[in-house]
Amino acid sequence: MDFCEILREKMATAFGCTEPVALAYAASRAKYILGENPKKIHAKLSGNIIKNANSVKVPGTDGRKGIEISLAVGAFLGDYTKKLEVISTVDKSKLEYMDELIKNGLIGVELDYDKVGLYIDVLMEGDGANSEVIISGYHTNIVYERLNNRVLLDKRCENNNEDKLKDLDFDKIYDFAMMGDYSSIIGILDKEITYNYSISKEGIENKWGACIGQILLSESEDKPIERYIAYAAAGSDARMSGCEKPVVINSGSGNQGITISVPIISYCKDNNCKKDELYRGLIFANLLAIYIKDGIGELSAYCGVVSAGACAIAGIAFIKKEKKEVIKNTIINALAINSGLLCDGAKESCAGKIASSLKVANMAYIQAKTGNTFKNKDGIVKDDVDKMIETIGNIAKQGMIETDRVILNEMINS
Repeated sequence: MDFCEILREKMATAFGCTEPVALAYAASRAKYILGENPKKIHAKLSGNIIKNANSVKVPGTDGRKGIEISLAVGAFLGDYTKKLEVISTVDKSKLEYMDELIKNGLIGVELDYDKVGLYIDVLMEGDGANSEVIISGYHTNIVYERLNNRVLLDKRCENNNEDKLKDLDFDKIYDFAMMGDYSSIIGILDKEITYNYSISKEGIENKWGACIGQILLSESEDKPIERYIAYAAAGSDARMSGCEKPVVINSGSGNQGITISVPIISYCKDNNCKKDELYRGLIFANLLAIYIKDGIGELSAYCGVVSAGACAIAGIAFIKKEKKEVIKNTIINALAINSGLLCDGAKESCAGKIASSLKVANMAYIQAKTGNTFKNKDGIVKDDVDKMIETIGNIAKQGMIETDRVILNEMINS
């Protein structure tokens, strides 16, 4: 199993919340295929995409938010070759023109009731041509391209499941993080350290969103763990409010990337850890989060920062050389407590959910250290960490489909 390849795929750099960015990426690619500026853009989207892109501010757009501006800037001002950084160089002098195009009916958005998870279908019309691009499964996975009646790409019937992840388990991840050769991904880890801590500092030092990070820091009473949680929340404060700083994501999510990494980076800064200890802690936490998220799915009604928070605290425990059983039980306890946290899309309150998840995970860690782990078969609790992770995946992927529909209905009809 090539763990470094898994991390390279799941820890991309992204400029902006990944759902609006995926919309911009699809639109930019469709415009390239069309070969001219579109006269009309129509997007057929899954409920998960609408939910996650509806309320978040889009970087490079001076505080504009939502689906239409993401599609417009992607089509007219984006560069699809940059993938999740497609709108990192938007010409802001043209934003008012984007507003005018949107006002005049450039974009139509349709909910595709039959699609679950991540699904984007962008159709464009020009003067004498039309194009289509479909993304499915994960944020940059283009499965279909068409120009007029000519199909350029069609992978819709292929199995997009990450077969390379099917054999993952806790012990394999732990062993690789302890002893594996990670030299080929040092560049990715260095970006995660630099980018994710930088946006967290930005959220602490300036007013972004609901200022959850600043509020938590003011109440931290100089307790290190409370400070780490505050910084992680602050990163989301900034990111969800359109901060123009990149982050290294995990499993398609910048918030999850921040949640996993910032507490570990902060702990290592405080304790003068060796670079190898920091790298291995990040590898462990990131791989563990990828493993849990694979069962949950890329987008879900299950808030992904629950598992990300558990993995961050487990990563700190790993660096502290806690016994493997303590780390396993930290994950079990954290998932048992907070797995009912709902995802209602990307927006300011994500910072509060990050804080909640990290606080619960820290309590779970204390439970595990003091021999107070929850008992097997108490509710959803399993005494095996891999079985617990499988259970959470089943609940999220299979059990929360209707929950997702109700959340979306409340968002768009209230």
